[in-house]
Amino acid sequence: MTPTTTLPNPPPDEAELRSSEKSFRLLVESVSDYAIFMLDSEGRVASWNAGAQRIKGYRPEEIIGQSFERFYPPEKVAEGWPREELRRAIANGRIEDEGWRVRKDGSRFWASVVITALRDPRGRLQGFAKVTRDLTERRKQEEELRRSEEQLRLMLEAVKDYALFMLDTSGRVLTWNAGATAIMGYTASEVLSCHFSMFFPQNDVAAGRPEQELGQALRTGRAELEEQRVRKDGSLFWANVIITPVLDRDGVLRGFAKVTRDLTEQRRLLELERASRHMNEFIAMLAHELRNPLAPIRNAVNVLRMQPDLPPVVDRMGDMIDRQARQLTRLVDDLLDVGRIATGKISLQRQDLDYREIVLASAEAARPLMAAKRHQLQVEVAEHIPMRGDPTRLAQVLHNLLSNAARYTPEGGEVILTATVVGSRSITRVLDNGQGIAPEALESIFGLFEQEHGVERNPSESSLGIGLTLARTLTELHGGSLTAHSEGRGRGASFELVLPCQPSSGTREAGRGSAPQRADDMRVLVVDDNHDSADSMVMLLEQLGHEAHAAYGSEQALQLAGTVRPTLILLDLNMPGEGGFEIIQRLRARLEHPVYIAAMTGYGQRADRERTRGAGFDEHLTKPVALDPLVKVIQRAARRASAS
Repeated sequence: MTPTTTLPNPPPDEAELRSSEKSFRLLVESVSDYAIFMLDSEGRVASWNAGAQRIKGYRPEEIIGQSFERFYPPEKVAEGWPREELRRAIANGRIEDEGWRVRKDGSRFWASVVITALRDPRGRLQGFAKVTRDLTERRKQEEELRRSEEQLRLMLEAVKDYALFMLDTSGRVLTWNAGATAIMGYTASEVLSCHFSMFFPQNDVAAGRPEQELGQALRTGRAELEEQRVRKDGSLFWANVIITPVLDRDGVLRGFAKVTRDLTEQRRLLELERASRHMNEFIAMLAHELRNPLAPIRNAVNVLRMQPDLPPVVDRMGDMIDRQARQLTRLVDDLLDVGRIATGKISLQRQDLDYREIVLASAEAARPLMAAKRHQLQVEVAEHIPMRGDPTRLAQVLHNLLSNAARYTPEGGEVILTATVVGSRSITRVLDNGQGIAPEALESIFGLFEQEHGVERNPSESSLGIGLTLARTLTELHGGSLTAHSEGRGRGASFELVLPCQPSSGTREAGRGSAPQRADDMRVLVVDDNHDSADSMVMLLEQLGHEAHAAYGSEQALQLAGTVRPTLILLDLNMPGEGGFEIIQRLRARLEHPVYIAAMTGYGQRADRERTRGAGFDEHLTKPVALDPLVKVIQRAARRASAS
């Protein structure tokens, strides 16, 4: 056989080389996403493609032959970084760098740069190839992500009310915030890389609860529990715990996010609320049970006293039994009322009345008690005090005030009862020259079951410390107020009872079909849970010649609205429970005539005014309310009332 000879490929001819070089040059010049250009050995621009023009802003004729240093910020040129890049490219063959570069218009952009040293076959330096990519948008996104992550980190670290931390896939602690330290007691250095089972009671660890919680979170995507946890000092606390698995974009488990909230205070409040409810239920039951034996005792006393020719000692014992039975009856009634108040079941049976008659009747009912302690009782009452209220409850208020004065005034003392009318309010005062009240106790004595410490009492006189609580509550249900005043121990005390009264039928018609109110004859209801704010506004309106009433909450406002039938309502927006936004429509529905309602609030921005307007308010008054805006609101309300 003839052997086969393989001949080498013939070298490309010059035409092919020129064609290939031309194609490559066209390819490079057409690339627009990368700046690709040549530098000579001194760093002067020798070529320029379309991408270089788009990214840097120079046309070829503007930049070819110029030093590449003009693409660098002045501070980089000053420190010699461009020349250092060329030196490293010569030494290492190439260099990669990221940094700020400068466009023709002076703006800066973040660039990824690759510089490659070009040498001929003999190794002599011919120049440099330079490829630049604009990474400004990527850097912006990375910076925004970094800033967002930093903000999130700072936020999580700053949270104090929640323990927020991460676990790895096996339950070891990876992160730890300030809230975790505050709740658990451990610093980050004490728990990082530790298993989270250290926060569980030992019996839960033995039962496998930590692993079960992680397993539940994996199965359901989230686990929420209320369980006991252990602090560093070994104390147990109730915690609300939420565990969420953390998955990457491919669905691979990376760990768990854990949120722990300390429920100690919340559970304590719930226990107090539950105990209070049980106590109220017990009081109501006890009071009802005590009334059963009282009826026959009172009946027996009445029968006994009707018998003729009773021995003096029996007569005295009958009086004593009767007196103590009356006292016990009053205590039972007070207990029942406390139960009704606590459960929100107390109600008023309102009717038109002359408060003068109630004051005089209460004074007469208290005279036996005053006489038993040899007190002098002086009574001064205005001729006519028209009012709408519950006569039984008003008498109960006065009875408690007079009984309190008699109890804490030594024998042979003096008690003064006065009732006057000031504007649209009645002011009742009960003054005594008894033991007085310490300044720090002037408010606390109105608390349920509260009695001032250190005050001498007669052991034979029963007192549960609920009379003043009831008196104030019943007063406030009538839209009034009850306050105590004293210059201190041994200097007597006075109680001031303020109640809204209404014009008598002879001076102003208060029923349906009453004449439209004039600007100087308005009925105004001021609704504000701040007593001082409401009372001072009422006094101001009265000085302006208007009838004004104060309500210290939404329910009082709704009750008084039907009684007072106001033409103008000044309504506070922020009150406990229902605020102005919640009750405005209920107030309008309660009244059968048009009413002008102005919001009173400490917020006065445009958005606040738009919100009140959208809620149906006619006006927006910003606290403190100036006189001129108030007068204008009254005038506008009067015009609307006259036109209706």
